[in-house]
Amino acid sequence: MATAAIVMAAALAACGGADGGGDGEAGGTKAPATIPELSDEEQTLSFVWFEWPPAQALEDFANAEYTKERPNVTVEVNTVPNANWHDAMFTQFAAQQTDFDIAILDSQHIGEAVTNGNILDLTDFVNENIDVDAYDPYLLAAYGQYPQAETGQRDENASLYGLPLLGDTWTMIYRKDLIGDEPPETWDEMIAAAQKCQDENPSVSGLAFHQANGSDAAAVTYNTVNGVYGGNLWDSADKKIDGVINDEAGQKAMDVLVNEMKPLTARGSGNWFIDEVNAAVAQGKACIAFQWIAAAGGLVDPAQSTLGTTEDEILDKLGFATLPTQESDVVPLGGMGMHISAYAPDDRQAEALNFMRWFEQEDIQKKWAAAGGVPARTDAIQSPEFLEAGPFNQVYADSVARMRDMWNVPEYAQLIDIENTNVNAALNGAKSPEDALNDIAQQQQGVLDGDGGGL
Repeated sequence: MATAAIVMAAALAACGGADGGGDGEAGGTKAPATIPELSDEEQTLSFVWFEWPPAQALEDFANAEYTKERPNVTVEVNTVPNANWHDAMFTQFAAQQTDFDIAILDSQHIGEAVTNGNILDLTDFVNENIDVDAYDPYLLAAYGQYPQAETGQRDENASLYGLPLLGDTWTMIYRKDLIGDEPPETWDEMIAAAQKCQDENPSVSGLAFHQANGSDAAAVTYNTVNGVYGGNLWDSADKKIDGVINDEAGQKAMDVLVNEMKPLTARGSGNWFIDEVNAAVAQGKACIAFQWIAAAGGLVDPAQSTLGTTEDEILDKLGFATLPTQESDVVPLGGMGMHISAYAPDDRQAEALNFMRWFEQEDIQKKWAAAGGVPARTDAIQSPEFLEAGPFNQVYADSVARMRDMWNVPEYAQLIDIENTNVNAALNGAKSPEDALNDIAQQQQGVLDGDGGGL
């Protein structure tokens, strides 16, 4: 049913978006370089995101800070369950009518939205209003550029359709009181440390990580291990997946994930995602865990943890580190960008442009960092406001140069569903690791080749 829903949403978007931007061209309407005159009327600027702490943080931050500049504007961040996030946006895009003004898109959603004319082309606006040199080029490209730059460098000939809202990557969380103050440096050492910790502490599982068949949970986990062991997800130049993701390195990664990492997880964890991993850490039930930095704030909150009655007591037991390396040195790119609906009224498109200009300023990005956000501007990432705001923020700053994204193509929704389903099946014993990976390769290749991947 999940597969059918995603395929149907993608098909609706493809049918409905040819002139979605109002100019009859795929890629949508160009936003003006200069922000149009703003309305003095009371109005609500509406976002759509998924349910997690940064969504409420954004709404609170914007209504505290943006209203200083625009007191007639209320910012509303509407949320849906993570598993419904893509469809909640693209079903409305397909109907060419949205109840949101700014869609917060994952980097991989951009290709589908651009191809169907669902979001504004911001290139002229960015050139006029945004200091692009203030960003790591990989982050600026990942959260807004299409076509995407595979090298991590901005392509000056490509258009920008969004601007960063929230940067993110994984942090390794480890129990200093159980495995020692120094984190493992390699993936193999990490697995060995988790095994030893589990053997010595029978009530604690060695590892906790995302395994769910929903959103991009299981797929990001496999993709991360794939990268660590020297694998690649595809050959983007030739659009080749079969023979790439399932090569020797890819098979090694799947074997490690299923046969070495999975046995160290808690019984019944086969559908864990963000909340379940956080709960395991907070309840002292995991030796080592992996989590998105933007979702880790509650781990040092004494009200949510059994590891201590103060943040200092919790931090005596929890350490946060960059991901270990192995054959390669990569970490997953997380985070999202802001993208303006091509179907929003003109006055709110103008307000959205003004909000984005305001939000991307250095001082605002530092305030956002202090409020719990994860910035994308380099000066904000390196600022005390960010680095001192959380014990895991240095991990993000140290990880930016190591980030690797997935495929940024219009077929993303189908590709991610194939990978989630098969990785989850392997983790839960429904498929062998080899069969699961070969099925991923063949089905994803079928999608890129246009035959539907056997779905």
